Amino acid sequence: MLPPVLETYVVWHPDDHAGARAAHQLVEHVHGTLFTGLIGGAIEVYVRHHGWRGTGDAPRPIPVPGSPPPNGVAQAQYVAVVPVLGVALARAVQPGRGAWFDYLTALAAAHETSARRVRIFPLLLADSAALRGSTLDRILGRYQRLGGSLPATGEGPDTGWRRDLIQGLAQFTGQAGSRLQVFISHTRQGIEDGAGVAELTQTVRAVIAGTRLAEFFDPRDLQAGQQWRQALRENAGRSALLALRTDLYASRGACQWEVLAAKEEGAPVVILDALERGEERGSFLMDHVPRVPVRRGERGWSEGDVAAGLAVLVDECLKRALWERQRELALGRSDLDVVWWAPHAPEPLTLARWLVQQLQQRGVGALAGTGPLRILHPDPPLGAPERLVLDQLARLSGITRELDVMTPRLLAARGG
Repeated sequence: MLPPVLETYVVWHPDDHAGARAAHQLVEHVHGTLFTGLIGGAIEVYVRHHGWRGTGDAPRPIPVPGSPPPNGVAQAQYVAVVPVLGVALARAVQPGRGAWFDYLTALAAAHETSARRVRIFPLLLADSAALRGSTLDRILGRYQRLGGSLPATGEGPDTGWRRDLIQGLAQFTGQAGSRLQVFISHTRQGIEDGAGVAELTQTVRAVIAGTRLAEFFDPRDLQAGQQWRQALRENAGRSALLALRTDLYASRGACQWEVLAAKEEGAPVVILDALERGEERGSFLMDHVPRVPVRRGERGWSEGDVAAGLAVLVDECLKRALWERQRELALGRSDLDVVWWAPHAPEPLTLARWLVQQLQQRGVGALAGTGPLRILHPDPPLGAPERLVLDQLARLSGITRELDVMTPRLLAARGG
């Protein structure tokens, strides 16, 4: 339906067997429910390892600018390459000549020529630390390696390389191109003395400090409401909100303003659910966002749970960037006829914001006429009761046309 946005190629030497495991892990992650909710072609993962013309040869070439795919296949907007740096690959390029040497040198040249469209993310195998100073290091050493490493044998612990890669891809395909910034939203008050809340905040900041994410945490100088919204707007395209939902969080006005501003500005929002005693009531502002539970044990809050929440937040950032690129590709496509490319499933809060903007900028007449108003958002789809409430809200605003709220899968099922 639309040209491909991002193609990622995992490249490894056949004798570096861990490369296959890295590729499998990435394929499983990308083909999960999160990214399949986008329009087809948003993101795909391919592998390169077997010799193209036989044993000992380098793999099939990667289609980069200047060498487009054959048979008129559309060129992806962005190409990311993940070379797995292992001992076998180092040996294959060590002579400074040969198929693998030429292959990797060509990839490095493609990046130098088209840095905005080609990016290289080397992944180091755990037993390959001795590669420093090798020919392989001279070819790819200029590129920042993914955080952590991949065990050469066995599954081993997750060192965060996938999250680091997803973050790199989000920054690569996003408009800003700079580090993703995590806005930490929290309350300092707890049901008792607030010690658990302070401890959670410290744990979250410590985990973020061990990543390549930037942190925005300044409870003294930045006030809720308009200043928070301004900060989000000024950092649009690279900001995301991590809400620490402790027992009193949902009832605090400052926290509500922060979530409201993030949603209205289209920033990704993930909630770390750290409820210990529960809430007297929640808040509808906290709905329609991913949430990750965080457990508190004898040794404090789980750093693993916090890391899982950050991984979800980074996924949401990449999803937002890909959706925005697809929206740009669809401009002028009359067959799609979309009035609002909603980055998240619409809800009363965000629909009200969109309606106000439309009425202020274009007037009621711009939304008048016949036929439905099509709103497209990533899967999963809304339920019938949810769509009914949104339609009622639109009618109360003076719009008589029916809202056609749908996802890419529903759009494809209709044939456009």
